Amino acid sequence: MTTTTPTGSRHERATATRQRILSAAHDLFVERGYRSTSLRDIAAAASVSHPGLLGHFASKDELLADVVAALEADNETVFSAVAAASEPGELIFAGIAERNARTEGYLELFAALTGEASAPGHPAHERMRERYCRLRALSNDVLEDAKYHGVIAADRDVDGETVRHMAGWDGLQLLSQYLPDQVDVVEMLEERENLWASPLGWRDPDDEDASDATAPAGPLPDLRTTAVPDTDPGYAVGRRRRAQILADATRLFSRDGYGDTSLQDIATAVGVSKSTLLHHYASKELLLRAVLTERDSAVNGNQGYRGAASAGEMLRSIPDGAALSARDEPGLIEVYAVLSCEAVPAAHPGHDYFATRFANAREYFTELFRLAQADGDLPAHRDPTHEATWLIAMWDGLQYQWLYDRSRVDIAAHLRAHLEDVLPPR
Repeated sequence: MTTTTPTGSRHERATATRQRILSAAHDLFVERGYRSTSLRDIAAAASVSHPGLLGHFASKDELLADVVAALEADNETVFSAVAAASEPGELIFAGIAERNARTEGYLELFAALTGEASAPGHPAHERMRERYCRLRALSNDVLEDAKYHGVIAADRDVDGETVRHMAGWDGLQLLSQYLPDQVDVVEMLEERENLWASPLGWRDPDDEDASDATAPAGPLPDLRTTAVPDTDPGYAVGRRRRAQILADATRLFSRDGYGDTSLQDIATAVGVSKSTLLHHYASKELLLRAVLTERDSAVNGNQGYRGAASAGEMLRSIPDGAALSARDEPGLIEVYAVLSCEAVPAAHPGHDYFATRFANAREYFTELFRLAQADGDLPAHRDPTHEATWLIAMWDGLQYQWLYDRSRVDIAAHLRAHLEDVLPPR
């Protein structure tokens, strides 16, 4: 005897409730940001009780992962379908990016999960690591086909170009949230794909050789993307206490994010009372700024920019500094990944900091590439502003990939390969 499930069964009602929760979470995460939205907010918007919501999703992390997973599954299906329907050798990445930009909430939620899930203990960490593996394979197939049909120069390494292109794409999606009037993801990807047609390190033979220039290109710029770190000498005990507070706050922010880390959590980790903590940092926002300033100061100190004789030399030194950060201070990469993604919503206390940081960094590297072009290091067909934006985006994207697969992704090696192509020897 065959039975049918009646309309409005318990299973159908549960499925409808789950979908209502996902829809409410999607809308609130986009509107307010992940960390500023509570499970009770979502429950109220979905017209379910808080315990009822927990019957479907055990945590907010799990809910975010499922919201983004739905977007990613759809995106990967479209990616495969577009690739199958494209012309031989056609590059499809800019078209996919254009679709992402039209999908409400995709860029904001992608940015949130990329940072949130970078901590190994996050419930979506493994899912995001697998995402990178799947997209790397899909992208690699597209590039191999393009190389076979002559769309990509024959001397380009498809595996390396795939990793760097994915990294740049990820980074651009984050940058565009902070600098919407300056960064166009689709346009950047189209320009980048056009450059693949040229052999590695290509220069136009008719370019003027700037090595014979009689005047220097100009003074090298100074990177100042943040406020100067606190250098108040104070008492030795106070200095050590502040250093410990910053170290523990950095560790907790990188693990749990700014929104879910309380001042009491930090005070407990340091081993002091909350009032003692507030004596050194009067508010959580001031502590956040101190952590970010200290992080940038440490990273800039690793770069070895001082003493460089030219802009090209400064740019070529970047991989060495990146290698030092990954080897000696991975926590700096971890806290940056979490906070830069968490602070995407305009209401986040760190949003303006990152918007200013990215704008300053873009201006700084644009000037470096301009000077390198004046010196003859950067070929004439490359645009300094484009190269600056792509370098920042790719560098950030490589750090995200590294956090998900540290044994496979070598940040310094990829930066070096990129810069050898962009700044070829004369």
